[in-house]
Amino acid sequence: MNPSYKTLLALICCLLFASTAHAKTVLPDSCGDDSVKFEVHGEKNQPPPAPPAADKALFVFTNTDRHYTARYGIDGTWVGANQDNSWFAVTVTPGPHHLCMSYQISFGATERIREAATKLLSLTVEAGKTYYFESALGAIGASPGVMVPGAATGGGMAAPTQVGGSPGVPVFSFVPIDEDTGKYHVKAYKLSTWKTK
Repeated sequence: MNPSYKTLLALICCLLFASTAHAKTVLPDSCGDDSVKFEVHGEKNQPPPAPPAADKALFVFTNTDRHYTARYGIDGTWVGANQDNSWFAVTVTPGPHHLCMSYQISFGATERIREAATKLLSLTVEAGKTYYFESALGAIGASPGVMVPGAATGGGMAAPTQVGGSPGVPVFSFVPIDEDTGKYHVKAYKLSTWKTK
């Protein structure tokens, strides 16, 4: 192999490694360490969280996405994760808090996607209150394509097939939701349990 070709190849590898390492570590201060990943499981038919003590508040994090794991940080520390239709609750002290939701994105995601998959909220919390939040993944510009009849087979017609369509541009959201919606999510969804990996 030509020595200049080896040098060029080594330089490209170094640049790729550097850009990947950079993408893994750039998260806002309210998030946790990007190297912390969660393996999430859901438990069905769990009771709702107890109301907070008079001198505390409660955050309930819900998720409506079926594909990715959403991590949640409070004031720079990961406090848990959701996957699928799920929820969990965390007791907090009254006062100002900085929240982060960041989807675990697989290796090779661009920095732009990583930035889009991280959302922030800041709020001042009152004692004795419960706050509900929802994370979700949607798409802008998604189109279903066209269903066409299946080809005839010996036993009749095959099932229709989708042709074309587009998954659209992914849109990540992390928003406060009203108490009624939050309570419904807790009732209908699984309770998240997790371990870090």
